[in-house]
Amino acid sequence: MTRTDSPSRRPRVVVIGCGFGGLEATRALARADVEVTLVDRTNHHLFQPLLYQVATAGLSAPAISAPIRHILRREIRRGRVTVLLGEVVDIDATAQAVVLDDGARLPYDHLIVAAGATHSYFGRDDWATHAPGLKTLADAFELRNRVLRAFEQAERHPELREQALTFAVIGGGPTGVEMAGTIAEIARHTLPGEFRRIDSRQARVVLLEGADRVLTAMPAVLSQKASEQLVRLGVEVRTGCRVTDIDAEGLSYETRQGDEVVRHRLDTRTVVWAAGVAASPLGRCLREAAGAELDRAGRVIVQPDLSLAGYPEIQVIGDLAAAMSHPAKGPPTPVPGVSPAAKQMGRLAAANVLRRLRSEATRSFRYIDYGALATIGRKAAVADVAVPMLGSLRFSGWAAWVFWLFVHIYFLIGFRNRLMVLTDWAWAYWTFQRHARVLVERPTPPTPPATPARAS
Repeated sequence: MTRTDSPSRRPRVVVIGCGFGGLEATRALARADVEVTLVDRTNHHLFQPLLYQVATAGLSAPAISAPIRHILRREIRRGRVTVLLGEVVDIDATAQAVVLDDGARLPYDHLIVAAGATHSYFGRDDWATHAPGLKTLADAFELRNRVLRAFEQAERHPELREQALTFAVIGGGPTGVEMAGTIAEIARHTLPGEFRRIDSRQARVVLLEGADRVLTAMPAVLSQKASEQLVRLGVEVRTGCRVTDIDAEGLSYETRQGDEVVRHRLDTRTVVWAAGVAASPLGRCLREAAGAELDRAGRVIVQPDLSLAGYPEIQVIGDLAAAMSHPAKGPPTPVPGVSPAAKQMGRLAAANVLRRLRSEATRSFRYIDYGALATIGRKAAVADVAVPMLGSLRFSGWAAWVFWLFVHIYFLIGFRNRLMVLTDWAWAYWTFQRHARVLVERPTPPTPPATPARAS
C-alpha cells in the first residue's frame, strides 16, 4: 500500500482526463471508500467516434457531449468525487502530486493518467494551420466552418470555383474514410438546389492514404468493400501517396511507379488531417518525472497491470498508454487505440487501485476485442464483429450501416443524447438534410475610437 498522511484519511486518487477511460475509472472508484479527484481541461465528456458528424453538420455538439458534472452528479452528491476544470502541466512523481496550469498542486496516493492523444504532423507542425485535425469540439467547429465556407466561396468567386470545390482528406483510417464519405454526401445529396451559381454535385473529394489500402487495421476484404463504397459516393481514393507539403493553396504529394517517384499537386483550400496521432504531452512529463519509456508516438510503455515500472501507484490508460493485452493463452498483443480498450483499461485501473489498498496482487490487462466498425456514408459501412465461439463476422453495406448506427446510439452517454442522435439521423435519412449547417464567426475586436487631436 502506498503511503498516507493519516490512518483515518481516505486514500486520494487523482484521475487525469474524462475521456472513455478516465470516466470509467472514476465511476468504478466512486463506489469505494476513496477520495477521487477528476481533472479535465474541458467541462464535458465527448463521444469522439461521432465527432466527424459535428464537423459535417450532421449532429449538433450537445448530441455527442455532456457536462462532466451532470454525468457524475450522483457520485458528487455522495461526497466521494470532486471534479476540477483545469489542465495538468506537470507530474511530481517523487512528491506524489500533480501540478495544474495555475500552479496549484494536487497530492495523490494513486494516480490514473488518461490524458488521451492529439494530432501528429510527423514533424511538420506548420501544416496544422492549413490542415486541421479532428480531436475536440473546437476542431469540429473549425472543420465545419471550412467545409461550408468552401461552397460559399465558390458561389461568390467564380474564378476560385474549382479550387474551392475540391476537398482533400489525408489519412484512410476510420476518421478519414468517414469524413470523405460524408463530405461527398453533403455535396451530392444535401446542398443541390441551394446555390444559384454553382452545382454542388461537381465537388471533388479526394482521399489520400500512404498505405496500399484504406482501413489497414481491418481485413483486406473489408478495405476493398470500403473503397468500392467510397467510389460509389464519388470519392477519389488514392493510395500509396506521401504528402510532402501543405499550404494555403493546396498540397503536394508523391507516388511511386516502379522505381520512379512521381510528384503531384492538388489545388484545394480545404484539407482535413486524419493521418497521424500523437500522445498527450503528459507522456514526456512522466518520462522526466518517473523515467517512463515512450514509444515512437510518445505513448507510455506500461507494465502488464498498466502501472509504471518503479511507480506502482501511477497507472496510464487509454490513448496515452502503449499497452499489451495478456490473454490467458497465447503471447501478448498490442492494444488498439479505440474506445472499448480505453473503457476496459479504466475499469482494470480502478480495480487495481482497490487491490493495492487491500494489499492484494494486481491483475494484468486483458483486452476483449469486440471487433471494428467504420461508416462510409448513408447505407454504407463495414463491420468486423467478434462472435464468441464463431470467430469474426464480416459484412458491409446496409446491414453494417444499421449495425453501426445502433451500436453508437447504445454507447452514447445519457438518454437525451441517444434520443437527439436517433431523431437527427432519422430526419437526415428521410430528407438528406443537415440542419446543423451554421457558420460560427469569431468575434472581431472592436476598433477603438480615434482620439481627437488636441488643439495646440
